Amino acid sequence: MVSTYLNYSRITSDLRTSLDRVADRPLVAREAQYYKENIGNVKTVDDFLDDYRLYSYAMKAHGLEDMTYAKAFMRKVLESDLKDTDSFANRLTDERYRNFAEAFSFSTSSAAAQTTAQQDALIGLYNERVANLDTVLKGDNAYFNAAMDLVTNVDQFLGNERLRSYAFGIFGIDARNYSYDQVRYALTAEPADLANSQTTAQTRLTEATKTLTDFDTRATAMKDIATLTAQLAEAPAADKPGIQAQIDAKNAIVADLNTKLPPVGNESTALMNQLSTEVNMLNRQISMLDAYRQLNGAFNFEADGSVAAGSKAITDEKKKMLNEAYIFSSPRLTPSGAILNRDYFEQKIGSITTVAELVADPRIADYVRTAFGLPTTTVSATIENILTSDINDPNSYVNKFGGEYNKAYKALHAAFNFQPDGTLPAGAKAQTAEQTNTTTSGYMVHYNDADDAEDEGKISRYKLLIKTMSNVDSLVGNSELRSFVLSAFGLENEDLTPRKLKQILTSDLNNPTSYANSLRDERYIKLVKAFNFNADGTLGSPKLAQNEADIVNTAKAYIVEKSRFGTEDEKKTAKAKAEGESKYYTTQIQKIETLDDFLKDKRLVDIVLIGAGIDPEGVKTDYLKQMFTSDLNDRKSFINTDPNGLKYREIVSAFNFDKDGKIVTGEAGQIQTRRGLTMTFDLYLNQTLEESEGEDNAGVRLALYFKRKAPEITTPYDLLADNALMQVVRTAYSMPEGLASAKIEMQAAYIERLMDIKDLQDPEELEKLLKRFTALYDVENNTDVNPGLAILTGGSGGGISADALFSLAQLRAGGR
Repeated sequence: MVSTYLNYSRITSDLRTSLDRVADRPLVAREAQYYKENIGNVKTVDDFLDDYRLYSYAMKAHGLEDMTYAKAFMRKVLESDLKDTDSFANRLTDERYRNFAEAFSFSTSSAAAQTTAQQDALIGLYNERVANLDTVLKGDNAYFNAAMDLVTNVDQFLGNERLRSYAFGIFGIDARNYSYDQVRYALTAEPADLANSQTTAQTRLTEATKTLTDFDTRATAMKDIATLTAQLAEAPAADKPGIQAQIDAKNAIVADLNTKLPPVGNESTALMNQLSTEVNMLNRQISMLDAYRQLNGAFNFEADGSVAAGSKAITDEKKKMLNEAYIFSSPRLTPSGAILNRDYFEQKIGSITTVAELVADPRIADYVRTAFGLPTTTVSATIENILTSDINDPNSYVNKFGGEYNKAYKALHAAFNFQPDGTLPAGAKAQTAEQTNTTTSGYMVHYNDADDAEDEGKISRYKLLIKTMSNVDSLVGNSELRSFVLSAFGLENEDLTPRKLKQILTSDLNNPTSYANSLRDERYIKLVKAFNFNADGTLGSPKLAQNEADIVNTAKAYIVEKSRFGTEDEKKTAKAKAEGESKYYTTQIQKIETLDDFLKDKRLVDIVLIGAGIDPEGVKTDYLKQMFTSDLNDRKSFINTDPNGLKYREIVSAFNFDKDGKIVTGEAGQIQTRRGLTMTFDLYLNQTLEESEGEDNAGVRLALYFKRKAPEITTPYDLLADNALMQVVRTAYSMPEGLASAKIEMQAAYIERLMDIKDLQDPEELEKLLKRFTALYDVENNTDVNPGLAILTGGSGGGISADALFSLAQLRAGGR
């Protein structure tokens, strides 16, 4: 008979080939193919438990074959919320049940409009745009000022989109719907010609409006006549003369208007419709002409479109005027706008002599209101009452009506020197230098309070609304959501109809011809990446490098690996540090978009490798890339032919990178992730290999099992909790049989004296132990009945062993 050691060595010298031989067995191959083809059809726990072939395959893979009959028990395991430490699977002592539940996704659904990371990133973009707005505005001003000095004719100006858009934004001209010829005419026309055109249009508007008013007056008078006539018939004789007089007056109005208007009927209706259309058109024309006149006044183009010799297309004074107008055209007040308001206030306040003058200037009044933190609803009359109060009179306005703003009222009053009659004392100014400094300091602190509060409200509402989103229509159909999202990506001024936005959001970025990609604008690409919509608009799986469960598992594995060994204090310190790294991982991995992005972040890569029990030192990036771009199902691929490939299969399967390094995701709600499927197949092969070898030699099965479980062993208690593992240790170290009846603490202490548990993580030390075991196994087990086989199969007679029943009954009161 071939020795246990030689059999073990034969199998493990090329474990991949040994597993492939198992996979090629007809029965194993058929069961694997059935599982692969049908697990995707499973939607519920009942579907899974009712398909015996699927269910039994998975149970055997996870070493739970003897519990296949216990469907009610396994239902509880599968329905456990693994994020809840008190859930059923988490309270079971045997880790196999938690691992089994972890391989499936029955308790959660991964479909979501956005992950937390996507939501945070979008809000971050919005805040970044707000923070950078002032820089953008100043950059636009600098470009305009420099570029305009080079403009020598009107066509050069209009042909520069950036210059044109700058001016159009200031003067309210629609940059998406304008006539080049009209704008060119406006820039080169004589101001008087534009004024005459506007006057003509205004005259015609007045006439058309007057005619429409006459139609309304006639209609009202005729209606009144009908009403009065009915009243006349029923009225007492004494009231009839008065009513008749009203009727006569109304008839006179109608008669007069009939001389000016066509008779009531189709002709009148047609004329009214024509005039209404004309009035709308004239209002737009007058508004446009007003913008054109202002545009004309800002630039110095000649009638032929040129710039006169020795002149500039715009003077420095007009540049400054437009620069300020551009700053104030922003949807929110930026620091540059606040400084302009500050300069205006400090320039004007010295010349103000009465409260009436102060509140008559809305810019000054708003500055004062903001500087002292008064609500935006505070009217000028309130400011006037505050500034003219007698501070020594307890019944004065400032002392009596301040309420929650009493302190602000008093501070505002103290910042000016007005008397109760609104004037200044002889020789006094509205403010001293110190008072002006106080006012300005307050303004610079509070000028953006309203905008900040509005932003906080927008963000809070966005977070609330995004949770209720059920499909893409929930986003494109909600104006508030849509506006916030588009603002974050700088798309608020684009002509995006709901239909077009929907086309963008449901685009497949992996398809070069998709709608979003065809627009060739990076903003749209980022917009699509911010959400998880399927092509039909339904919620899809988050586009993550790792599924959320795998992110949690990777971070957890890292913490466990970093705090496995050492004294209690050392493990506590290591765990705290590892938890900090795991937080970095869970945050940053959600931002990864390609395999290259991941491999460039050594911190992330190290966490993954260490968590898998691999020393990152010496693992090259190119080597990892070959692993990640391998086909897990192709036996000839790099990961399946490299000597260390088996170590990397679980790592690679836990990520969603395709062969090109792009992220691909399965359908939302799928029962198993790629990792779950890969591990199920791999575990099944390992179990089958161990069982088949155990039929001839249980020692080989014990050794293979120990080799597979060794990476999970942290303490002597992990060994003591598993009879099969302990049989290897007992044999390898010839432990006395009587020790098994000693207290558990004594057994653990004995094991620690025999071996360093940490050595089990060293491949060389592990092989030494298993070589010792296999050599001694044949010496100690030379009987017909193999005790190792009995241990691994749970004894004879079928059913579940007493040890297994005891293990199931033990619910975890806490961590081990």
